[in-house]
Amino acid sequence: MGNEFYNAFDTERLSKRSDTGDYRTPFQIDRDRVLHTPTFRRLQNKTQVFWSGEYDFYRTRLTHSLEVAQIGKSICSWLLRQENSLLSENFHIDTDLVEAICLSHDLGHPPFGHAGERTLNHLMRAQGGFEGNAQTLRLLTERIFSAKRTGMDPSRAFLDGILKYKSLWSELLKNGEHPKNHFIYDSQFSFLNWAVGEIDFPVELTPGKSRDSFKSIECQVMDWADDTAYSLNDLSDSVRAGFLHIEKIESWAAKNNHDIAPKTPLGDLITAIRQHRVDPFVGKRIGKYIQSAKLEQDSNFLSATTNRYKYRLVIDPEVRAESELFKKLAYEVVFLSPQLKQLEHKGSRMLRLLWEILETRYVKGESIDGQDFQLLPSDSVDEINSAADETSRARLICDYLAGMTDGYAARTYKRLFSPDFGSINDL
Repeated sequence: MGNEFYNAFDTERLSKRSDTGDYRTPFQIDRDRVLHTPTFRRLQNKTQVFWSGEYDFYRTRLTHSLEVAQIGKSICSWLLRQENSLLSENFHIDTDLVEAICLSHDLGHPPFGHAGERTLNHLMRAQGGFEGNAQTLRLLTERIFSAKRTGMDPSRAFLDGILKYKSLWSELLKNGEHPKNHFIYDSQFSFLNWAVGEIDFPVELTPGKSRDSFKSIECQVMDWADDTAYSLNDLSDSVRAGFLHIEKIESWAAKNNHDIAPKTPLGDLITAIRQHRVDPFVGKRIGKYIQSAKLEQDSNFLSATTNRYKYRLVIDPEVRAESELFKKLAYEVVFLSPQLKQLEHKGSRMLRLLWEILETRYVKGESIDGQDFQLLPSDSVDEINSAADETSRARLICDYLAGMTDGYAARTYKRLFSPDFGSINDL
């Protein structure tokens, strides 16, 4: 039985090539292409909250992506099977498509977490900025198959599903102040345009939050799955790491006037920590968050073209408020802690110094200490040297740094700047 939720507009590929003859569906092909790339595997050594490799039980970008994919697929199953569902067995959100989107949503994130993202955005401020979601789009359309540098030829539904943000960098410039995040690169307009069927955005969807709220239903599912994993699973790691304990929660709650009585979110979390049952607490909450979702019909400028824009995901307000509470707790107690900020500073400094030496050598074309050292692999050097202008060369250097794992970035930094480090075994 076919799935009538999707049509030829949704399954069309960027290259216009057909999938005829392949035993897989177009969305299974999208998922498989992502899974079998080095780019995806590198997520195992990229920071989620705590530096990857610090301890083996902390979540990395890879394990986070796998958890988001599982939650996303479960949301789809719940939406199909709940009472009075708007979906049916032959008209439903494709779980392979949602899995592909969830697995890909963090592909563009650089080493050292959000600190690395902020650093690269600052370093690229004169060349169009850097943003993790925009970098994911760049990888899927232009970079992910490194040998050919042609991208993975995504389907429209898949590409649109990873587009959390639909505003260009230049559209968010205000009085010369560069946007901090939530944009795509100006050079990616053609991909955005193709994703929405070359239909102009209506005037009410102005660049920024208004336009970015306009997401396909699969992107909405991924977004809620990501919020669920972020607000709950990161709490578990924070407790295990000793960054979050009962005294800190009580102090934070008192400062912010939050209730910690039994049967409240914070009260339940405190009880779970006291009873050493944080993982069961998180697991039960994930199920609750999944079942808080429902579909409502929507009408907009794309709803007549594709069912992907005919529905919006509605989350129970109480559950969403709880998710925001847990995210706020993790951010203010864990992410802003001096220990993590010190690590962020270290990661940021390493990226900045790597950028400065690579920019000098390959963007500006200047020698270093009077010598033309080759600091990058030959294929990267050849591509940079053939780039049309300085902006293009800077973007390629940014690609190289963003593609590094935490460990590779640290080892490269040590080889270049630490006198007592460096041998063939350190490559």
